[in-house]
Amino acid sequence: MASSKPIPCGPCYNAKVNTQAELWCYDCEEGLCSTCSGHHKISKSSRDHKTINIKSYKLSNKAIKTECDKHGQQLNLYCPSHLMPCCDECILTRHSKCSGITSLASVVEETKMEKSKESSDKDINSILDILNKIMVNKLENINRGEQQYDSIKGRIAEVRKKMNHHLDKLEKKLCKETETILSKEKLNASDLINEIEEKRGTLDGMKDYLHEVTTHSSTLQSFLGVHQIEQQVHQCQRYVDNLEDDERTKEFDINMEQNYEIEESLKKLESIESLGEVTVVKTISMNRETSVRREAQVQSREQSDINNMTMTIEKKIQISIGNWIRDMLCLIDGRVIIVKQFGTVNLLTSDGEIRKQLPIPGEAWSVTQINQNTFAITYPKEKVIKIFDMENETVAKVFKLDKQCYGLSFSNNSLAVGLTCWNNAEIRIIDLQGNTLKSIHVQSESTLLHMVYCYDRVIYSDYQGKAVYCVDGSGKQIWQYTQGLSEPEGLCIDTYGNTIVADGGSDRIIVISKDGQDSKVLINNHDELQLPQCICFSKHTESSGVISDYLGTYLANFNLSYK
Repeated sequence: MASSKPIPCGPCYNAKVNTQAELWCYDCEEGLCSTCSGHHKISKSSRDHKTINIKSYKLSNKAIKTECDKHGQQLNLYCPSHLMPCCDECILTRHSKCSGITSLASVVEETKMEKSKESSDKDINSILDILNKIMVNKLENINRGEQQYDSIKGRIAEVRKKMNHHLDKLEKKLCKETETILSKEKLNASDLINEIEEKRGTLDGMKDYLHEVTTHSSTLQSFLGVHQIEQQVHQCQRYVDNLEDDERTKEFDINMEQNYEIEESLKKLESIESLGEVTVVKTISMNRETSVRREAQVQSREQSDINNMTMTIEKKIQISIGNWIRDMLCLIDGRVIIVKQFGTVNLLTSDGEIRKQLPIPGEAWSVTQINQNTFAITYPKEKVIKIFDMENETVAKVFKLDKQCYGLSFSNNSLAVGLTCWNNAEIRIIDLQGNTLKSIHVQSESTLLHMVYCYDRVIYSDYQGKAVYCVDGSGKQIWQYTQGLSEPEGLCIDTYGNTIVADGGSDRIIVISKDGQDSKVLINNHDELQLPQCICFSKHTESSGVISDYLGTYLANFNLSYK
């Protein structure tokens, strides 16, 4: 909204004349009347000042200071290494080792403000878009979580239903078998009881007849009657004797011999403490390419020229790893992760002291960072990638592969891993669940030991072929660089997409342009850096990083500047 309060003319006000301003000068930071604006336009010191009609001028809620907050001096210089305006005191105290210090006025003069404004506006819109997407994603995430909760309950109920159905089926079958056996035994017992009842009736009749024949008959008749009864008794005795071998006289008990498998199943079931482990799998919803990155107002990526790049070694720290180094990673707090060749994964302080050996079994090779607390590490001999949770110090996941795996890089929510089998070089892109997204067969005379995955491109070094390659997601070669390389090993990408290579065979650090057409030697000092093996940028800045050697004897902190 334009200012509603009349703004006086500055020069007239100083001359104690009350005149209303018609223009506003941003450089003088005061209003100008028509008369004073005429003098202002022809004066050598103010003819190039930016003015605007007073009706369009908006009072700023907060004036932009042109003095240094720390030292109170005028901001008159610019440091391209740190992309920031400085005062004289800043240069002396904090930027004395930075190269390419230039006049702030010249930088301002060369800057296309309209383009910078468009770039900032684009970045703001991009940030808003990202934040909106995150908010929408989280709302959808909550809804999805509730659905997953219901799904878990349903799965548990389904398991119980299947178990109960099967147990009911087994119970019905067993009861039917038991009923059949009981019916058979009851029938046999009933037959025996009927026979015995019949024999008992016969014996009772024999007793009555014996009494009658001996009481009311002649001696001869009594003899013959008793003799007849004795024969019948003898027959009954034989019947009783035979009953000892009759299965029907044996008592029966119906028992159930429990199935051994059921016993084992019950033991296993009782030993189960949970129906399943409920875990939270977190994936990155936005990748590095979609995030807004810090850029200088005075430069764009397209304007970067590797001929203007310089690298300086700020500090070289002696370390004692005791083994060959295969990979390295810089953390945001300055600590460094070092991977020994077919060895352990070690955490070092920013001063190069070994703080601890990470508790990961196996012989590691390459490491890449997924997020602040999660790392992925290749284990060639095991043919696996292990996902390590730094916060809990546990291996969260293990991805099994069918080939030996070496170089590793993370981008766009997926991993690029170098696989080798019988001289067949393959770069495989896998997601964070271990699923293969694509397989890229590439040209390489050596094992794929080092690679960088970004912008849907994979850049990898071939130390035996003395080359660096860049391929797209389909495997199509974008460029190949071989000029002047001896044994290219470690790689990293700067903010402009240029590839920085540690060429161990020549003790040099080389930068290759984004299009792969040009190169420049950044470090060429055999005494300063011998056998450079790994190189990576610090996580908190895109202009500094660390270099390590093959033998694990030093860490060199470097600084990049773009003049």
